[in-house]
Amino acid sequence: MTVVKIIELIGSSPKDWEDAVKVALAEAAKTVDNIKSIYVKSCKATVENGKIVEYRAVVKIAFVVKREKSTK
Repeated sequence: MTVVKIIELIGSSPKDWEDAVKVALAEAAKTVDNIKSIYVKSCKATVENGKIVEYRAVVKIAFVVKREKSTK
């Protein structure tokens, strides 16, 4: 039986929303194995003096939960 867990993260970048998504995925991949998909929930931005200074992407990352085999 396969179990999938979903975590929600916020990635940020000064470049664009696509890069913010990539940042979130790269950070998650440092500690999470078996990532299978990513869903972009929303995009936001921080504005200063009428210009976007930081792009933010709220994402959901799905990964398969790894289970140890029982020794019965």
